[in-house]
Amino acid sequence: DDIIDDVEDFVAAAESLKDRGAYKIYIMATHGLLSAEAPRLIEESAIDEVVVTNTVPHEVQKLQCPKIKTVDVSLILAEAIRRIHNGESMSYLFRNITVDD
Repeated sequence: DDIIDDVEDFVAAAESLKDRGAYKIYIMATHGLLSAEAPRLIEESAIDEVVVTNTVPHEVQKLQCPKIKTVDVSLILAEAIRRIHNGESMSYLFRNITVDD
């Protein structure tokens, strides 16, 4: 998803998947707002891991729920800004940047 804030729909979907035989359930979202009771609901749910980028601070939520993992996108965002500023190709980012970068 693009934003994960109120996680009740994700928790319900995870329960449904688990009931239908899913072994592992991963939630991935670009922006992890994770407000209110989200960390507790995730921790108590069938969700195995929630992966979000570091576009929104969520360190407090991570302390409340070890299932929350963060992917650092700062380098790719910086490179995109640099390329736009210098009038360089953006398609390079999609062809040459790997997960390890």
